[in-house]
Amino acid sequence: MKFIDLARKRSSIRSFTDQPVSKTMLNEILEAGCLAPTACNLQPFRFIVVQKKENLAALAACYPGDWFKESTLVIAVCTQPEKGWKRSKYDGRSYTDVDAAIAADHMTLAATDLGLGSCWIGAFDPEAARKTLGVPSTSEPLILLAFGHPNETGRPKVRKELKDLVRYENWKGE
Repeated sequence: MKFIDLARKRSSIRSFTDQPVSKTMLNEILEAGCLAPTACNLQPFRFIVVQKKENLAALAACYPGDWFKESTLVIAVCTQPEKGWKRSKYDGRSYTDVDAAIAADHMTLAATDLGLGSCWIGAFDPEAARKTLGVPSTSEPLILLAFGHPNETGRPKVRKELKDLVRYENWKGE
């Protein structure tokens, strides 16, 4: 499949069957995350794979969506802020969250390519997730990725047109 077709196909899935994600598929998803580019190749994140029903149920308490309980696989993307690259010469901006987001996106696209559904979750209680997952104070739970065999097709994508998002040569586009 061409990449643009894969990007068009990927959508947020919020309904899953009870069929578990195979170990082969899980490993491919995780490998895609590990292959993601990061600033200075520092990879300042860790992935926590959650598959056991009791652990998924405990994690579901961190996010209010009922559909989340249907997930057979959740990968928590946790950042390690002190290990990430910073644009120190100029403004000190950390790229840790950017690196983690790229890895998460690689994983959701890999899942789509495998015929799986996924949903990116940011609206969860990070402190509750930290406790549930045993995340140390030196790391931060940033993203929860729900995966599974889709039980829906997802909503059609509605996006702004390129002309509304793209500028050429400068902000005014002149």
